Amino acid sequence: MSARTTARRAGAAAFAGLIAAGTVVGATATGGDRDGNDHRNASTSTSTSRHDHHHGWHKDRARNVIILQGDGMGLAARELIRLTTEGKDGRLAMDSLAEAGWTTTDSADPDDAVTDSAAAATAFATGVRTYNGAVGVDADGTPVPTLLEDARAAGKATGLVSTAQITDASPAAFGAHVTDRYDQSEIARQYLESSRPDVLLGGGEDWWRPAGDPGAWPDNPAEDPDEQSKGTEGDLVARAQQLGYTYVSDAEGLADAHGRRLLGLFANEEMFQQANEGEGDVYSPEVPLVDMTAKALDVLSRDRDGFFLFVEEEAIDEFAHQGNATRTIQAGRSLDETVALALEFQNKHRDTLVLVVGDHATGGLAIENVDPDDESGSGSTAEDGPFPIPGSDLELTVDWTTGGHTGEATPITAQGPGAQRLSGPQRNTDVHDAVQRAMR
Repeated sequence: MSARTTARRAGAAAFAGLIAAGTVVGATATGGDRDGNDHRNASTSTSTSRHDHHHGWHKDRARNVIILQGDGMGLAARELIRLTTEGKDGRLAMDSLAEAGWTTTDSADPDDAVTDSAAAATAFATGVRTYNGAVGVDADGTPVPTLLEDARAAGKATGLVSTAQITDASPAAFGAHVTDRYDQSEIARQYLESSRPDVLLGGGEDWWRPAGDPGAWPDNPAEDPDEQSKGTEGDLVARAQQLGYTYVSDAEGLADAHGRRLLGLFANEEMFQQANEGEGDVYSPEVPLVDMTAKALDVLSRDRDGFFLFVEEEAIDEFAHQGNATRTIQAGRSLDETVALALEFQNKHRDTLVLVVGDHATGGLAIENVDPDDESGSGSTAEDGPFPIPGSDLELTVDWTTGGHTGEATPITAQGPGAQRLSGPQRNTDVHDAVQRAMR
């Protein structure tokens, strides 16, 4: 990432004004079949049981869908973010949604018991479990349709937002089909020539520019000299501009951008520097996740047929890999701020399904009492903290058991049309099925 300081955070403020002015396109969708046997916890689903007459929308049919993913965000990570942000009696925005459940994270990998992000996102995006490293393909390597492609076929606007490379595994699973998640230039090419999302915002400019031909983000920056342009599909930034995308590379450019198709690449690779505490770790994205999401909502909500938007906070996972609780918490707060923005939009547009989920857990994170005799690791797996718990005199520490992923289920919360189908225990593929059904 660049040492440049974010020019301004105008996106969220501008979007708030847009909501206040009531200029975002309202709900228009009607119809859709009901299944009385599938309405779990319907009595508590205020977002799907009220305002059935509002704009004539059907309570089980979503005109808009916003999926917010905390990569690597298991239940312990979500609770760590809550306890250190809101205290024991507090509640995160992501915990305020009407429906709650949990989803398994299993992949169909023949060698590994625990999923990676590619297989996990592919399950959400396609409803098919696949091998680790696969993006938008089944276990035989055959492409399978994604929710984003379903939405586009229905005439909806679509978008992908991430603090990772926008061609990284999770967003790629919704808009590309490759047998190897690291084929990121091919993923970018498929975005432009096949799935064609209207909005693409994140990091990873290195994969869009040919080797030796850096763009807005110079090769070999001081904070990470290994980062350099490495694209294999020609100048894909220029290709995007030929196809009608407005290209931006910094916060000011994003705030000022107009048009219905938008490509923003705000770092060479990820929009942060992942490392253990004090070893070069930085979480200061050129454009905060909430501002990228605000701009995406501004652009996508102009479509009269609605939209599909996938938003990811990658840094939760990457800093958990490094055993860095401070930055994991910081990234989690960024995600929660973005969830609050999505809920603000959903409150004004009740035909919007919002869901928050983790694709897997990372780090074997454990929340513990402060106990100097209980240290159980060294280096990146050493305990972090203590961290104060707001509203009390208490503190906690964070212990790590691994630098990799772990296989437990992850929490999911949802609100809006069809959210009741995401209540209770889920398979990861059920998440896809519930969203797909809500969009029909």
